[in-house]
Amino acid sequence: VQLQASGGGLVQAGGSLRLSCAASGSIFSINAMGWYRQAPGKERALVARYTSVGGTVHADSVKGRFTISRDNAKNTVYLQMNNLKPEDTAVYYCIGWSESRAYWGQGTQVTVSS
Repeated sequence: VQLQASGGGLVQAGGSLRLSCAASGSIFSINAMGWYRQAPGKERALVARYTSVGGTVHADSVKGRFTISRDNAKNTVYLQMNNLKPEDTAVYYCIGWSESRAYWGQGTQVTVSS
């Protein structure tokens, strides 16, 4: 399984970005996907994810601002990020879970200026 993330960049506070994560390879084994982020000096933390039964989970810090979505035909998961804040600055990672392991994509940098 390969996960290719894109869409990061530099944006002013209050702005928006949409991240994309395209899955390829043995995608039949993937039963859930999501996004994590890691800010400088902090641990990697969950931002949003799909559950194995199709529900969604969003971290409290992003509820009402970020929305995870997907396009099954394109094997792609998105993260729409609105009303961005400087504290959202981080490297964002796409993740996919199978029954036996997690797969990580490369990170994409999101920088929010005040």
